[in-house]
Parts: sequence; C-alpha cells; structure tokens
Amino acid sequence: MRVLLTGATGFIGGHLAARLAGRGDEVVPVARRSPGPGEVGLDLEAGQLDLSRLESGTLEGIDASVHLAGAPIIGRWSAGRREEIMASRVGVGHLVARQLAALSRRPRVHVTGSAIGYYGERGEELLEEASPPGSGFLPDVCRAWEEAAAPAAAAGIRTVAVRTGIVLGRGGALGAQLPLFKAGLGGRLGSGRQWMSWISLEDEVSAILAALDDEALSGPVNAVAPAPVRNSEFTATLARLVHRPALLAVPSPLLRAALGAGPADEMLLASQKVAPAALERAGFSFAQPELEGALRAALA
Repeated sequence: MRVLLTGATGFIGGHLAARLAGRGDEVVPVARRSPGPGEVGLDLEAGQLDLSRLESGTLEGIDASVHLAGAPIIGRWSAGRREEIMASRVGVGHLVARQLAALSRRPRVHVTGSAIGYYGERGEELLEEASPPGSGFLPDVCRAWEEAAAPAAAAGIRTVAVRTGIVLGRGGALGAQLPLFKAGLGGRLGSGRQWMSWISLEDEVSAILAALDDEALSGPVNAVAPAPVRNSEFTATLARLVHRPALLAVPSPLLRAALGAGPADEMLLASQKVAPAALERAGFSFAQPELEGALRAALA
C-alpha cells in the first residue's frame, strides 16, 4: 500500500512511518521544505503540492492518506500562534483532501488527525464520538481540522478523523513532564480532579493503522485507552514509577499566569472523560489498556 503522510517526522508520524514500512507499505512523506526523492513538497501559501520528486510526478496510485501535520500547541497563544496552529492543520488538510478528490483513481481511505480537545471542558460527562463539540479555541481548531477533509469524503473516499488523547511515549507531553518528576518536582495540576484521557504511543499508532485498514471505521474515532484517570491519579502513578514523591500542586492561577488562560484552561485543566466507543465496536485490542502498563512501556 502506498500511503501519503503529512507530519511524517513528528512524534506520532515518525513512529507511524516506521510501522508502515515495517509491514511492507510504502510511505510518501509530505514535507514543508524542499522535497527529497520520493517526497511531496508543500507550499501552503500558494496552495500547491510539489510532485516533481515523485518518480511518477503524480499522486495517482496513492492507496491511502494520513494527515498528521500540525504546529505544536504548547505555549502562549498569541494571534500569530493561533493562526499557525490553525493553518498547519486546516490549510494543509484541505489542500491534501482537494488533491485526493481530484485524482482519477482516488485512494480508498483518508485519515485526518484530530484531538479530544474537540470536546472542550466537560466535567464528569462521559464522552463518545457522537457527543457534541465544546467551546473554545481547541474545539474550534478540531472542528475545522476535521471539516478540512470534506472534499475527500464528498468524492467518495472513506474518511476517518482520529481524535487523539494524551499520547504516552518518549516525547510529547510525557517527555516534557519527566524531568520535573524525576527531580521530585512533579505535582497535580489545579485541583487534580480533572479527567485525563490518554493512550500509549503503541496503541495510538495501532489505532491509526486500524483506521487505514478497517472498512468499518468511518467518521470520528476516539483514540484513547478505555481507562481514563483523574490528574491526581496520573500524577501519583508517574511519581511512583520514577521513585520520587509528588507532594506538590500547581495552583490554577499560577498555570494561567505562566501560559495564559486559554492554554492553561483548555490543555491542562479541562476535564475530558472520553471513551473509545468506535474502536471497541470494531474489536480493537489495546496493548496497554491500563495507565501503569502504558507508563512502564513509555519509560522502558
């Protein structure tokens, strides 16, 4: 299978590319730089893909597509930063979907990234794929990110939006926290009662592969483990596994002062208790369904 892949050098995309290659698939990366041999270049301002480094000079023959590109969301959200976060997901996604829809031999599936940020702050509510979106910047980004795939869906391409939770692996959010926890400076965020919906890196990649392979999967798919935890439990478990105390707490006002109210409230303090209903209906088997096992695998 030939798979067009944006975000191929990212935390998730790099591992996905390796898994695809390991099972015999051909990865065609989309690069936001001068493309190398076998790569597709991207000029978002011009709204064009550079296909000159493909042997065929065309996307004809692509069997599947995965759009994972996106600027990091960690940090303060200035106006320029918000624009970059949105454009890197929505602009690229719409461009790729339009290109796929225009092919005479269209791919059989297009998978777009998304995130459980779609649901916003939801307290104790159990969230499934049919749950309505929340309000705020991240829900707006996720809605637009998913809607950018509309040209592919309208052309009859099976389209899946993978709404990813907190991915536990060497890198990503966990990689940023580990130095603090290993120094004994880890602690709960705010009250610590907010729900965290997470997934191991191995299961995240497997969920994307399932979206590519399983014809029964279409529309939104929550890529989260079946055992969400409160932030206080996550903190205590991680501290125990690195053999350090976690007696501190970071007050909500301090988080808002450090990051800004938007990033603090929507990324760190929002409560999202999300269920992987679509994956479970499809018979997906989690390699790490429980938090401790997932953290042990990430730390190994």
